[in-house]
Amino acid sequence: MNRWIESVTEDCVLVTVAAVRGSAPREPGAKMLVTRSRIFETIGGGNLEHTAIERAREMLEAGSTQPTQLVRYPLGPGLRQCCGGVATLLFERIGANDASWVARLAESGVLITGAEGACRGRKLIVTETGREGGLGETVLDDQALALARGVVEPELRAIGSGNLVLIERLHPCDFQVVLFGAGHVGRALVAVLAGLDCRVTWVDPRPEQFPGEVPPNVQVVLSDAPEEEVDRAPAGAFFLVMTHSHALDFELCERVLKRGDFRYLGLIGSLPKRNRFLKYLKLEGVSEAALARLTCPIGVPGIAGKQPAAIAIAVAAELLQVRDARRMGNEARHSAS
Repeated sequence: MNRWIESVTEDCVLVTVAAVRGSAPREPGAKMLVTRSRIFETIGGGNLEHTAIERAREMLEAGSTQPTQLVRYPLGPGLRQCCGGVATLLFERIGANDASWVARLAESGVLITGAEGACRGRKLIVTETGREGGLGETVLDDQALALARGVVEPELRAIGSGNLVLIERLHPCDFQVVLFGAGHVGRALVAVLAGLDCRVTWVDPRPEQFPGEVPPNVQVVLSDAPEEEVDRAPAGAFFLVMTHSHALDFELCERVLKRGDFRYLGLIGSLPKRNRFLKYLKLEGVSEAALARLTCPIGVPGIAGKQPAAIAIAVAAELLQVRDARRMGNEARHSAS
């Protein structure tokens, strides 16, 4: 789920990178939410973002006048950015009455937004649970949905006569992290994951180990039986084991490996710890194929620092590599179909 959805609690303007030509700070589909006093997410910073924020706040002051605008920004001399490309931004004013379609964006499916022409400001949302809205004419809906079948990344496409639509595929959050351990490294890792589009279930039996406040994408679970959280996790979860107890680490790893339907299992520790765990996991009946999926030590190679923050950055980078490898594979398969 896009994290900006959770931030829609007041009148605001949603700024989406609709198209890019050449070099630009962010990719198509990147979003920023602008209220009268706050900014959520980013479209890349610099003068482009500053200019977009100014325009969004002008729209908020103007009320319902032109609630949807498509604006093309050359990034060279005009904005004094050295990217040299062109970014096209879609500005949409969102109010309290838009809560229904905003909520649907947490589902998988297709979102089609009228950007220019007679369909400007209209939305067509098709998800697994139904269909909502429309572009004003059935023929436009049909044309847009036919185009959507070939779209992987967000794209601006022309339909009908003089209409432009932004087609985006909706992806519910597929980056579910289950973190066991609220020690120094666990706390540092949560601080890094707070800035990513992921969901973190943070498990530890010791209440005093958790900070007074946690990021919005983190759920704290106080449990005297942490291993039960393995069974509650969704399929495809990313598991990280870094508790205060080697015995508990072992039990958690065994449970995850025997479950099998995980995307990643990382165990904090050294090569000797890995070898010791593999020896005893094999005695517990864990298959060789499953044992090969245990990552230990964790973190991308080349980072030698042992400070909790350094380890956290290395581990988060590894999680992103694993996540993006799957996403790229899925997109390649979709393009070939």
